[in-house]
Amino acid sequence: MSEDIKRVVLAYSGGLDTSVILKWLQQHYGCEVVTFTADLGQGEELEPARKKAEMAGVKPEHIFIDDLREEFVKDYVFPMMRANALYEGLYLLGTSIARPLIAKRQIEIAKMVNADAVSHGATGKGNDQVRFELGYYALNPDIKVIAPWREWDLTSRTKLIEFAEAHQIPVSKDKRGEAPFSTDANLLHTSSEGKVLEDPWDEVPDYVYSRTVNPEDAPDVPETITIDFERGDGVALNGEACSPATLLTKLNELGRKHGIGRLDLVENRFVGMKSRGMYETPGGTIYALAHRGIEQITLDRGAAHLKDELAPRYAELVYNGFWFSPEREMLQAAVNYSQEKVTGTVRLKLYKGQAIVTGRKSPYSLYSEKVVTFEDDQGAYDQRDAAGFIKLNALRLRLLGRRDQI
Repeated sequence: MSEDIKRVVLAYSGGLDTSVILKWLQQHYGCEVVTFTADLGQGEELEPARKKAEMAGVKPEHIFIDDLREEFVKDYVFPMMRANALYEGLYLLGTSIARPLIAKRQIEIAKMVNADAVSHGATGKGNDQVRFELGYYALNPDIKVIAPWREWDLTSRTKLIEFAEAHQIPVSKDKRGEAPFSTDANLLHTSSEGKVLEDPWDEVPDYVYSRTVNPEDAPDVPETITIDFERGDGVALNGEACSPATLLTKLNELGRKHGIGRLDLVENRFVGMKSRGMYETPGGTIYALAHRGIEQITLDRGAAHLKDELAPRYAELVYNGFWFSPEREMLQAAVNYSQEKVTGTVRLKLYKGQAIVTGRKSPYSLYSEKVVTFEDDQGAYDQRDAAGFIKLNALRLRLLGRRDQI
């Protein structure tokens, strides 16, 4: 197989793992490596990745660093948020939703540079290998995929560092010991796994958190904000129009300040094992709650309840890497249809780790104060109608009751 690989596109961060992978690909496959680094809002300086790639012998025209923040939020995060997707009822899928976009761009670059293969740095134990590769194959069924962690004998961080030092690959000093935990970040969230987090009984140390202040240390005065929605997507914060990525960035700042969006989760990985992760999704947590708030007054009960049935399935598809599957696209079409009138404004109060909806309004509201009032409704609702409604719904229960009395 190595003889068939002349050029490979590597998802490259410039960190220890992918720097070692770059060199290993050059040696093991004797191929030319093209690096791709995605700016998904992880908050890190990406130009050092370019310099590291150049030092490793990658041609300048084969180093791709792309700002994908707007595409990430507009075409991936927002469609998922329309579905109210939560994996296992809690996880807002921050890592999961980034992988299909990275895979898509890798395949696009592979076509541009006539590459034979693509490669990633995901391990053989995790979900990301599945997400990347399902994306690759969906977009290019014949692409070759190289997953070094499933091939090489560098089975520990110590061996990675030894390889790096032997090949003059810069190693950050904090990588020379055992890393306390592993992190992944983008504009939607930061995830932390491994090492100090592996025992699910141990409380997450405060130093693990990087995106939020401790709620106990958050401001003692609550902050009120508004988010405007159009057809299910956020378009403005406090009345000021925002692009998708700008809106999420500003919500992240608010969430950080008020300690919102921390989640300690033991989840079921697609590959079969349970893992414990700590997720920080400050802006996404606020946004998801606000979206629920505007749906409360604009969605019919039947549509809302059907969406609630579909949401776990949608979330599972995203988590397991089936973003480009027909079933996810079918669900998306239904979700998008449901959002046609999901337009209006939601008011929230942010306070010490909590985001609380305090108001919602919409030109398409289905809420009728005249019908629901406890005061005189002037005939808008005839309470006598409830008697027949109840008796019809009770009929089968009464028949069962009579039978069971025999």
